[in-house]
Formats: sequence, structure tokens, C-alpha cells
Amino acid sequence: MNVQIKEVTTRKDLKKFIRFPHSIPRENNAWVPALDFDEMNNLHWSKNSAFDHCQAHYYLAFDRGRIVGRVAAIYNKLHTETWGENFMRFGWIDFMDDPAVVDALMEKVESWAAELGCTAVHGPLGFTDLDREGMLVEGFDELATLATRHDPPYYHEHLERLGYGKAVDWYEHLVTLPDELDEKIIRIAGLVKKRYKLQVFVAKNKNELLKYAPELFEVINETYSHLYGVVHLTEKQREAYVKQYFGFVVPDLIPIVLDENGKMVAFTIAMPSLSRAIQKARGQLFPFGFVHLLRALNKFDRIDTYLGAVIPGLQGRGVNALMMVSLFEACKKHGVKTVHANPQLESNQKVWSQWRYFDTRQHKRRRVYIKHL
Repeated sequence: MNVQIKEVTTRKDLKKFIRFPHSIPRENNAWVPALDFDEMNNLHWSKNSAFDHCQAHYYLAFDRGRIVGRVAAIYNKLHTETWGENFMRFGWIDFMDDPAVVDALMEKVESWAAELGCTAVHGPLGFTDLDREGMLVEGFDELATLATRHDPPYYHEHLERLGYGKAVDWYEHLVTLPDELDEKIIRIAGLVKKRYKLQVFVAKNKNELLKYAPELFEVINETYSHLYGVVHLTEKQREAYVKQYFGFVVPDLIPIVLDENGKMVAFTIAMPSLSRAIQKARGQLFPFGFVHLLRALNKFDRIDTYLGAVIPGLQGRGVNALMMVSLFEACKKHGVKTVHANPQLESNQKVWSQWRYFDTRQHKRRRVYIKHL
């Protein structure tokens, strides 16, 4: 290939950048595109408040006028301040199976990193920990989710050829729900509720749930701060994520644990699986894509867990059992048979070991790569 790299500087080219993954040949029906609307809000320079503390360049690779690859290079000043690491991030990486393409793309990322005096390049990562991150290295035949990338096997092979090595892995699990919940979980939930004077709040509607959004992000910032690459979400970012995902929530799939003073100490966010609906919509809400999503939100037998957290002082004390009981009751009500647990850090045994009472299969693994310059 005769590869030329062009930086994205206009909305027109940004649309091409967003739609390019639809051109990648797929060996199966596991890939789930991101929603174009969300991608534009996330990537456009004037729409994402992350640009208050981030710089980003987006690159498209061309071969004889045809787009053959893309990548985003992101410099997050808050990451440097939080972790003391002057690293460059890369994300939104997709490319045809040709070494010339990925070589040219990553050369641009590494070149800008060198200009800024960065000591390493790592990714795939986004502006925040709530963006799609981690490259798939196992489970290529498994269905992706709204929150996760799905990559052909050759992606990680090319990165490794370029000298990128493992920084950290995430596991994903597929859980088959039983007809009745294990008595051990119910007993633990009862003991924890009594011992720590806790209660589970399940909103009756979205307005009730919305009142707890500020506290929810406070718990996220407190609980996630030690996890790989995490930086605290700003107030503007919190508001943006509420707008981005609030329309997809089903209130009884989001149990919130409160202490005796009504303060949030834990939560779980699960949503109906939108994977097949987004595939049918091809990532576009209009003119008719929203119809597929509405159907998926009204009738579903599979859910995806997105976020969950327990404040540090109550971790390892059985609080998860309280949320499991509530979530299981909601699943039974909706006829849910399968739970897809979205990425959990390999080192976070407290989280992924909570599924040990269920029929569970670790079906995917994804990786953040790093290359020291």
C-alpha cells in the first residue's frame, strides 16, 4: 500500500473518522458499532468538556483515496497530574490488515508523543475510564456490548510486532442465571443489611434515579481512583455521561445501597443488552435506528452490567450480596436469563469473584498495551 496520513480538522472528516469501522471486514457477527451521535459528542472539539484538560489529534490513513485506518492520539494533563506519568494515550484505533497502515498511524502518535516529551504511549484508552478501552485479545467470536470495543485478531498482533507489550488486562464474564438465587447470597445480604444498617433503594422511575446521579459519581471518583489510568471526572463530564446514558436505563436494574443516614455507599448499573439493536441500526439513531433500541429496552432476556462500586470502608464485607439480591429479583421480573459482566481488571478479584455462586464463563479478555519511548 501507498499510505498517506491526514489529520482530521473538520466536522466532515470527523464523520468519516467515526464511520470508518463499518468498512473493516468482519469474520462474524460479534462487532457492535458505537452510536454515531455519542461518538460525535465525544470526539468533537467543542462538545466534549474533556478538552478543558486534554489535547487530541485524530488521524486517517488513506490508500489511493480510500480510507484504510484511523487512530486518536490523546494527551490527558489530568493523567500526568494524577499518576505522575507523562504518557500519551491512543484510542479509536481501527485499520485494514496491512502492516503499512498501522505502522504509519502509530508513527504519527509516537511522533507527537515525542514532541511533548512523553515517556510512553499506551492504549487503547479514551478521554476517561468510561470510554471504550482495551483491545480484545481473547473471545473474538463473543458478542460485544455498547460499552466495549471488538477487534479482529490481527489488531493486537500488529501492535505487538511494533513493540507494544501488556500494561494491564480486563476480564469479561458471561453469567447464566439460575431459577432461584443461592441461599448463601440471601443469608449474607440479610446479615450485612442488619449489621451495617443498610437499605437498598430501587427507583420507581427515572426522575427518582436522577436525584442520585451526583452521589453516584462521587462514589465512582472515590472508589475507582486507584484503578489503571483512571482520572477523576469533572462536573461537566458527569453531566455529559448522565445525558449520554440516562435514556437507556431501566430503573429497577440499578440498585443503590444507602446507609442509615440515606447516604449512598454502593451501587450497580446494569442495562438491557442493546448489542443486536445497535447492529440493526448500524450505529445510527435516525431515521429508524431508535425503533430497534426502543424494542430492546422494552423486551429483553439479557442484561449488561456496566458500573458497580462499594465505598472503600465497606469493601469485602458482603455489600455486593445486597445488590445481587435486588438485581436478581429485577432479572426474574423481566425474564432475564443471561448477564454479561463488562470488563473487570484482572487484579480486582473482589469484583469478578462475586460471580462464584453462578454458572459463569470468562469469555473475553482485553488489554491495554504500552510502549516506552
